[in-house]
Amino acid sequence: MAPLKLIDIGANLTDGMFAGWYHGKQCHSPDLVHVLQRAWDAGLTRIIVTGGSLKESKEALSLADSDGRLFCTVGVHPTRCTEFEKSGDSEKHLQELLQLTTYGVARGKVVAVGECGLDYDRLQFCPADTQRRYFERQFEIAEITKLPMFFHMRSAAPDFLEIVKRNQHRFTAGVVHSFTGTSEERDQLLAIPNLYIGINGCSLKTAENLEVMAGIPVERMMIETDSPYCDIKNTHAGIKHVKTTWPSKKKEKHDIHSLVKSRNEPCQIRQVLEVIAAYRKEQDVGGFARAIYENTCRIFFPHDIDTMADVVLSANN
Repeated sequence: MAPLKLIDIGANLTDGMFAGWYHGKQCHSPDLVHVLQRAWDAGLTRIIVTGGSLKESKEALSLADSDGRLFCTVGVHPTRCTEFEKSGDSEKHLQELLQLTTYGVARGKVVAVGECGLDYDRLQFCPADTQRRYFERQFEIAEITKLPMFFHMRSAAPDFLEIVKRNQHRFTAGVVHSFTGTSEERDQLLAIPNLYIGINGCSLKTAENLEVMAGIPVERMMIETDSPYCDIKNTHAGIKHVKTTWPSKKKEKHDIHSLVKSRNEPCQIRQVLEVIAAYRKEQDVGGFARAIYENTCRIFFPHDIDTMADVVLSANN
């Protein structure tokens, strides 16, 4: 494998699949330690673990504390926003999120507020008005902590754009992860300063997806897996561009040296990069990967940008 430096900006490593649980049944022993080793071997230098609820955000922070290369977000996913009201005290719930974020920032582990946003594909889990209300409230956390935001947008572009634009002054930067929207929605997002677009396997399913992705300037792009979801499947338009593969077995025949079939892992971010670079006909894949890496550091790990600048300055003196 080529020595590329990669960062997965969105991995759901607290998901039960990494403990061997699928649909309420344990099919194999926990294997996260092997999943992470594959990621480091594949060139990842950092992984941002996604928080999607207060409970999950606590778990993500605890996991991030276990390895210097793991970081996390704190926030409430749109489909889980009923937890604010179910808590019995929505204001207290918001304060607990803020306290957890502040604590995680002090530990150098929380790098973004989220995953938050709007998801109108799954209104059965949370009504649209509840999603909008508590999406907007999470900008308060970003404003207080000065953190960037990790956004979710599904079939809700008009309302999402309205809310983000209204709160533009309250957050420093953000990324709309797992983007699957139209070219028009892409351009509307790119019109918002310091807003990036995150690409994963779900962003590369169809020919239209690939065309939309190709129109994202490299300086506004990040990459991710959203594992254990959003793998690049054999039916996807981008599959023909995948070069790096690993042996895989069904979950019932789990082997620590193999991937679990259809369960995405952070190491597979290499496949995302391969599809993007090949479709865009990038001649310098290393340079392309480096540009995406620097975008990610600029927003989530700004101290690295300062370090890189110092290195360049020293080399020129």
